[in-house]
Amino acid sequence: MTRVAFIDDHESVRLGVEAACLRAGGTDIVFSGASVTHYLAWRHREGAPPADVVVLDLTLGDGTTVTENVTRVTEDGSSVIIYSVADRPAAVREALAAGAVGVVGKSSPIEDVVAAIAAVGRGDVLTGVEWASAVDGDREFAAAQLSAREREVLRLYAAGLPLKIVADRLGIAFSTAKENITRIRLKYTDVGRPAPTKVDLHRRALEDGILSDEVAGRAR
Repeated sequence: MTRVAFIDDHESVRLGVEAACLRAGGTDIVFSGASVTHYLAWRHREGAPPADVVVLDLTLGDGTTVTENVTRVTEDGSSVIIYSVADRPAAVREALAAGAVGVVGKSSPIEDVVAAIAAVGRGDVLTGVEWASAVDGDREFAAAQLSAREREVLRLYAAGLPLKIVADRLGIAFSTAKENITRIRLKYTDVGRPAPTKVDLHRRALEDGILSDEVAGRAR
């Protein structure tokens, strides 16, 4: 059972998604409220463990920032799905950089929202075109300038292959493939898009068109 918290300052939006989750089953809605501060206060007051998944609006009406909200929730131990109209690419990029696992558009069918919650609750990588297309529209979104070899290593590695298999596929030494991954991470960090984990690299590969959703789905 996935423990879910909903944080959105529009009550009608929260109630609609909550009702859909209850109909689908498999989720335990532990909190519903209008701010991250209220959620964290509730959690500590009740002594409750962090929710597995927090579904968070991109912009709340309490003066907080995207980075502040995502960071507080992820550091508390939850995975964050941004549930938004996703029409502000800079804010979407900010949410992803702060640690959100992805963005689901409020225009998406409700079953897609429920499926995204279930996927993240299982520990799967959340993919989709909503946030990728929004980021693509941001002209300030800096490219990491990967070499052809680095892009190929990233494509295979981000698709789910172990690094040893990546090296074998490309006919290079394991140490060379490892060095490529290290350089890739450094390049992403240099342009303000850090990727310390394999999940982060998967996200970067999707953002930059190195890995398609179709390929990612087959890899899983």
